[in-house]
Amino acid sequence: MAAALLNSPLSISTQNPKKTLGIPLQDFPLLNPRLSRFDRRKLLSSPSSSSSLILSKRNGVLDRLQSVSGGHVSPIPVESKNYEFSDGDAEVELRLDISKLDIMSPSDIFVDMDGTSLLVRVKASGTLITLMETNCLFEKIKPSETIWYIDEDQLVVNLKKCDRDLKWPDVMESWESLTNGILQLLKGTSIYIVGDSTEINEKVGSELATGIGYIPFSTSDLLERYAQQSIESWVVSDEADSVAEAEGAILQSLSSHARSIVATLGGEHGAARRHDKWRYLHAGFTVWLSISEAADEASAKEEARRHVQDGRLAYSNADIVMKLGGWEPDQSRVVAQACLSALKQLTLSDKQLTGKKSLYIRLGCRGDWPDIKPPGWDPSSGIDTEP
Repeated sequence: MAAALLNSPLSISTQNPKKTLGIPLQDFPLLNPRLSRFDRRKLLSSPSSSSSLILSKRNGVLDRLQSVSGGHVSPIPVESKNYEFSDGDAEVELRLDISKLDIMSPSDIFVDMDGTSLLVRVKASGTLITLMETNCLFEKIKPSETIWYIDEDQLVVNLKKCDRDLKWPDVMESWESLTNGILQLLKGTSIYIVGDSTEINEKVGSELATGIGYIPFSTSDLLERYAQQSIESWVVSDEADSVAEAEGAILQSLSSHARSIVATLGGEHGAARRHDKWRYLHAGFTVWLSISEAADEASAKEEARRHVQDGRLAYSNADIVMKLGGWEPDQSRVVAQACLSALKQLTLSDKQLTGKKSLYIRLGCRGDWPDIKPPGWDPSSGIDTEP
């Protein structure tokens, strides 16, 4: 289970200290102006030179780190952040244009990073210019194995990925990179949005479906089309439990669907509000969207932890708990992006999770999530039987 707090606007911060990395000219042969472009690339790939390019404590390069005193330069942001990006399996490469900058030596280049953030600056004409700054890389890197070099008019930064199997659509985590990159992790597994607000569930579900190309479903809409009346009228004219029963039947039908976003009915009449109706919700990844009463992020995390441990709310069965500091309809993309980020972390933390969801569906969504019983298990008796 993952938990996150959303305020308006969404803010992401990192508390890890950064290190300023640089290599003096004499220790970096790729900066020799007498070398041709071909020679530079050859030097980079040759075993004899690569050992001096890896920033690690083993070869002592970290002992020669450079820094700039803030008292002598005035940091200003660069007007545009033009860069080229490529994913090379084990590492990703970032190329920044420095052709118009008067960089005198490698000591004027500063590449700061930790596991999830990157800051690239250069000193030109006494001014510190930011070329790239993000505190949210697409995924974690190995800071000690980062290298950088100058290739003609470009500053090239190579970042070693912690997970070489994950394809990076871009260097930064954003709506565009998440919508492009999440499909390799979801592997067709559907997503169910639960919570007390039908409006929030539907708005966020629609945004997610549009972003990743999944088919959107609204159980509220399906129920009203089936009953030919509004949910409110249904509750008044029939037993309140009948709405939850009908939504449970819809969830059963949708449980066999792949690549779907299902926005469920909110409030006390919704199936997701009841523990005994979660049998088919476990067929996909469930995200609980909840308006938090907490005043800050720490309190919201404690609130989420308390709800999950208490277990009285059926929503606590969700794979992801997303706490919102408030809600406005135009925030749907912000919330959807946070959902995708949380889903990315969830699936990366357990790469067998999508396969386990698939097995759960193939065995008939028997309600034995997450401890899936062997084939032949009878959910009504709770006793394992031979197939």
